[in-house]
Amino acid sequence: MLFFPLISLLLLQLLAISHGEDDLTVDTTAGAIKGARMESRLGAKFWAFRGIRYAEPPVGELRFQNPQPVKPWKPNVFDATKDGPMCPQVTVNRTWLSEDCLRLNVYTKDTNKSGGLKPVIVYLHPGGFYAVSAISAYAGPQNFMDRDIVLVTVNYRLASLGFMATGTADAPGNMGLKDQVVALRWIQQHIEQFGGDPNSVTVWGYSAGSLSIGLHLMSPMTKGLFHRAIMQSASPLGQYRYANHQLHLAEKQAKLLKCPVQPVNDMVKCLKTKPMLDFVDSLQAMFEYEWNPVLNWLPVVEKDFGQERFIVEDPYKTMIDGNIHKVPLIIGITEYEFYYLGYSTLRNDTQRERFNQDFAKYNPIYFLYERDTPRSRNISQEMRSFYFDNKKLEYPQSLMRFGELYSDGLICFEYHRFLQMVSKYVPVYTYLFTYKGRYSHFRNPDTNETLGAMHHDELLYLFNAPLFTPQLRKTDPENDTIERLTRMWYEFAKKSDPNNYSDDYLKNLKWPLYDQSKKQYLEIGNNLNVKTNGIFPQRMQLWDRLFPLQDMINRNL
Repeated sequence: MLFFPLISLLLLQLLAISHGEDDLTVDTTAGAIKGARMESRLGAKFWAFRGIRYAEPPVGELRFQNPQPVKPWKPNVFDATKDGPMCPQVTVNRTWLSEDCLRLNVYTKDTNKSGGLKPVIVYLHPGGFYAVSAISAYAGPQNFMDRDIVLVTVNYRLASLGFMATGTADAPGNMGLKDQVVALRWIQQHIEQFGGDPNSVTVWGYSAGSLSIGLHLMSPMTKGLFHRAIMQSASPLGQYRYANHQLHLAEKQAKLLKCPVQPVNDMVKCLKTKPMLDFVDSLQAMFEYEWNPVLNWLPVVEKDFGQERFIVEDPYKTMIDGNIHKVPLIIGITEYEFYYLGYSTLRNDTQRERFNQDFAKYNPIYFLYERDTPRSRNISQEMRSFYFDNKKLEYPQSLMRFGELYSDGLICFEYHRFLQMVSKYVPVYTYLFTYKGRYSHFRNPDTNETLGAMHHDELLYLFNAPLFTPQLRKTDPENDTIERLTRMWYEFAKKSDPNNYSDDYLKNLKWPLYDQSKKQYLEIGNNLNVKTNGIFPQRMQLWDRLFPLQDMINRNL
């Protein structure tokens, strides 16, 4: 979702690299698109069409509004031979930021349709709805392009520019999610020209991207736009409640940018005039404490102002009614998830003492449940008892348990709740990723050692991630994990089943569908092992008891 390390200066160097030796032009109904040749991890040639504009730039009067499909650029040729811009966010490389960021990237081995159309996988990136991008520095296609697919990675608007929700027509909310919808519609219209099958689209997201996928399963806007889904480390059904607006965030943004807060129409008019970088410069100040709560911008249930609405009712109600797109699903989490946020928080004297001095005040802020009520104080007390035996938080003694609280509060419970509910309606495969590699999003600074599978770590094997690892090769110890993950995801995208007993890398895989009585899941570590009785059952029993399902429906609407 959620937190992602800030981009290093390496990004500037990576974006300047040209991988293409040859180019290819593809004709679409919008106009011709020129791409460049790239090479996969194992040396296969493929075509990369990067930075394709799928919607009009959301600037001027289009800022804070539903995205508009891109206008045809005929007779010009769209140059898609290098990465496009990133959506506005905090980064050391500000020259690559632009509001004209509603771009997608298409990677394909062959645009010739005579050999049959290939399954399409569409990736939505993480970043808590305020960071990260689909550019190849984050989501390099080299690992996946050893599979016979068409891969699409998508940018969408972030933070206030993507999720401001005033509860009025001025900024109805969910703009970044609607960007994703327009991208999916673009794919339906054009992907066949790149060799992709519009009738075999798998949507795949990580963290905030996974939360997005869960909402796409429930949105009336996405009916018929995809046929399978993969959700990694997040869902939209957690302990937080959905509202019709986040006016308090809009007003905070207005104050930071010296705009009036009333009336709302004047506030939004003023915010539409502010330079993009003003939003970037004020981003950290939009959070209450450092970068907390991590999930600051939440999707909202939209009021009807005549606009196309992405969320029309509380997602809990939609799921309970079974009013979802019934497509096969893979959903899973990692062993340690947000241990590294727990580490950085506990190691910080100021933040640690916040929890010690007033656990009941800060715990609901960090972990997204109601505040300053008798029920909230009871929930906080039960969590303090369960995770810390009512003892003072200390570094490093409290580290593992605080890491578990961080993981459960931001990822594991919402995964668990979604799995329990969605598995009543659709076939589901679920997993726990435990592979401990040489690379990770957390390395102990005292020992320089990785601990285990953290939030985002699967992406190091599914993608080439040059900000974090070198290009991993067949001779590297990570090879088996790369092959297994990309092959399982490919098999699922091809036939709704990740198993393939004739594949050398998957011949020992017997991943069963999830069953609510046996609660089977696949442990993805050095080997692939099926286990039962669910993931972290004792921890999830606590959260189920503290946030019972019947209490989560329409409480704030």
